[in-house]
Amino acid sequence: MEEEIFNYLTQFISLQEEEKQMFRELNLIKQYQKGDVLLREGRFAREYYFVMKGCLRSYYLVGGQEKTTAFFLEEESIAPESLVEQKPSEYYIRCEEDSTLLVATPDMEKRVFQAFPKFETLCRVLSERELSKHQTSLANFIRSTPEERYQDLQKNRPQLLQRVPQYQIASFIGVTPETLSRIRRKQKD
Repeated sequence: MEEEIFNYLTQFISLQEEEKQMFRELNLIKQYQKGDVLLREGRFAREYYFVMKGCLRSYYLVGGQEKTTAFFLEEESIAPESLVEQKPSEYYIRCEEDSTLLVATPDMEKRVFQAFPKFETLCRVLSERELSKHQTSLANFIRSTPEERYQDLQKNRPQLLQRVPQYQIASFIGVTPETLSRIRRKQKD
């Protein structure tokens, strides 16, 4: 898994052996089981996550029902608002599959940035990419119908449709599971 991390990073920057060694010493790679909850509503986040393998989901509990807001698959990162803003989380982050994650704390990040400033630039570039992606996703969600949202998933994230339960997909596109079934039936006709 280490080599996969280094291969990913070398798409953006060159890595020296001492930089690789620092990553090894930080022991960033963690394994989680399907169903593990990484963050709970009301708790303070303490870590950033980067998905190497697996699927994470963020969701709110509204009137006892889960409202899915995002899925995170391979090579996607999560910087919980709770960690950035230093306030209790309003949502949950849960592993929907057995997952291998890079897990870092702000203190780790600070040490790496001080030792190797190019990583700060890399993180800024990757954060800007993620922000842009999320802004585009939100804008598309607002101006599209549930049918269009489902079609967008089919086109741009088809692996997600195979990896998570349909009731979570329904929640994510803003419909009931029954409505999602109707949308799927209608597309088959």
